[in-house]
Amino acid sequence: MKPDIELAGAIPDSRGTNLYRADRDAAALFAHYLPEKLFAHLAPTFDRLGGLAGGRLDELAGIADRNPPTLSVRRRTGEDCNVVEKHPAYVEMERLAFSELGLAAVSHRGVLGWPEPMPPAAKYALTYLFVQAEFGLMCPVSMTDSLTRTLKRYGDPKLVARFIDRLTTLDFDELTQGAMFMTEQGAGSDVSATATSAALQADGTWKLIGDKWFCSNADADLGMVLARSEDAPGLKGVSLFLLPRTKADGAPNDYRILRLKDKLGTRSMASGEIRLEGAEAYLVGERGRGFQQMADMVNNSRLSNGVRASALMRRAVTEALFISRRRQAFGKRLIEMPLMRRQLAKMLVWAEQARTMMFLTADALDRANRGEAEAAKLARVMTPLIKFRACRDARKVTGDAMEVRGGCGYIEEWPDARLLRDAHLGSIWEGTSNIVALDVSRAIAKDGALAALEAANAARLREATLDAPTTAQFASALDRACALAEEVATSRNETMARQAASALYHITSAIGLAHEARHAGLPHRLTLAKMVLAHRLLPRDPMAVDQGDQDMSAILDR
Repeated sequence: MKPDIELAGAIPDSRGTNLYRADRDAAALFAHYLPEKLFAHLAPTFDRLGGLAGGRLDELAGIADRNPPTLSVRRRTGEDCNVVEKHPAYVEMERLAFSELGLAAVSHRGVLGWPEPMPPAAKYALTYLFVQAEFGLMCPVSMTDSLTRTLKRYGDPKLVARFIDRLTTLDFDELTQGAMFMTEQGAGSDVSATATSAALQADGTWKLIGDKWFCSNADADLGMVLARSEDAPGLKGVSLFLLPRTKADGAPNDYRILRLKDKLGTRSMASGEIRLEGAEAYLVGERGRGFQQMADMVNNSRLSNGVRASALMRRAVTEALFISRRRQAFGKRLIEMPLMRRQLAKMLVWAEQARTMMFLTADALDRANRGEAEAAKLARVMTPLIKFRACRDARKVTGDAMEVRGGCGYIEEWPDARLLRDAHLGSIWEGTSNIVALDVSRAIAKDGALAALEAANAARLREATLDAPTTAQFASALDRACALAEEVATSRNETMARQAASALYHITSAIGLAHEARHAGLPHRLTLAKMVLAHRLLPRDPMAVDQGDQDMSAILDR
């Protein structure tokens, strides 16, 4: 609770701010992308979650960050064990995310009083608010959701029936959490170098032997694991397996958590190294097609990373705007100073690009789930696009927000340091920036995704109904971005893959922003769209005198 009178010179403190209400575009955008009845149903939850994210949830996140999980390998009686002990603050957040909000189950069953699974836009809107307070926990939530999706898609019906209820339950004490154990020390991003072996047993189960180097949610009840089951080179020999923490007879499975990682960010969540010592597992899908099947889970995790990066940027911008409107220096509020306005506008543009991409990708994924072939191609390319660019932008935006707060931003008792530390994860997990940029080219060359992206952008541009000169500018930028991406993909020019991916991200988000300006009732988003065009797509002379953007008041002042 804030004091009625603040001390003279006291540092403005945003604790207690409702992050949903503080975000001028949130309600209109959520209403635009969600079905009308669903938005009306969720509106009170959005408001409550916004209050939690700026208050109690933010407090819990800070406590959990300062008190990371620990690993116990032996009980006081001398018995071996493998127990990850979590701080009560983290457990309280788990109950909110998994049980009360049903974030891991929302795509699979009714939650929050809604009778059926919700579309991706609803899940990501809820996640977007939650992550503004707590980032690390959303990794286990996302992996549980993605594991459930992959198991339902490829698993034997009997295997699905055995686990599905506990993967999607809202009873926290009955919940089965999921994880993905893919990375190996000697392989890294090169999954074809997987060395973990799988041997078929007489009873139809498999025994896994090997080490997995980076396993987040290390004590999960179920893990999706890649292992080499065939005498074949590269990816052809790799299969996908479901690894339960407890064997069918109730005994602990034959694997150990060797240690937990001491990470830069996401410190609240347990990541560890796992040694498989003949662990019992179940084949998921076809033998020898493990990576192709796990790619579905990886892509969902990549999209989740992009969503989380978007949320981190939004929280960082909210903090920077809060401070700049209340802090004075040299007789002016910070937000009145030209350089500060330019810095804030840049941060806001990058953050809003990511949010628009989040919702556009969610829409494509929703239509793909309903069987639309072109939408599947669209989701295929937009997922690595948002993972690549938004995750990189988040590192810059969170750093700039720290600078706006000044020296206090560097102190751990304020949120900026944690936001910055967490932001660095997105560019690494589920594929580094180089890997994901190359995946954009792969989606174009092998999956024919560029035509779907170009058509979707052209349709949105027509629907934005801009004036003729502005439409021509956007159309020209779209043509050039698509031509570059096509050339890079077909010629396999890997050195240009990042530039091509960035161009597609920028034009897609710019057209999306312009479309929202018209159809979400947010005209100032056209200013954001034009700034993307001017500063991230069109050529500029770095030596020319720039008079600055004349419309910054439309996006900074309320």
